[in-house]
Amino acid sequence: MKNAVWLVVGIAIGFFAAHQVERSPEGRRFMDDVDAKAREFGDAVIDGYRQREAELRAAVAEAEATIADLQDRRS
Repeated sequence: MKNAVWLVVGIAIGFFAAHQVERSPEGRRFMDDVDAKAREFGDAVIDGYRQREAELRAAVAEAEATIADLQDRRS
């Protein structure tokens, strides 16, 4: 429970600090840059996930086709 309180306190301090930094023009540019990089990272993760999902779906389809072919040969 003690760790949860510290986590909440840390988050609150972080939000307060970010709000204070964002008040200045330099701070706003910094926060915009951080936001852009975070969005770019998130987009890269999503793209990687989708590529890997497509690879796995193709592998499953190939395995299913191979199994079907082997079953046809056995019949």
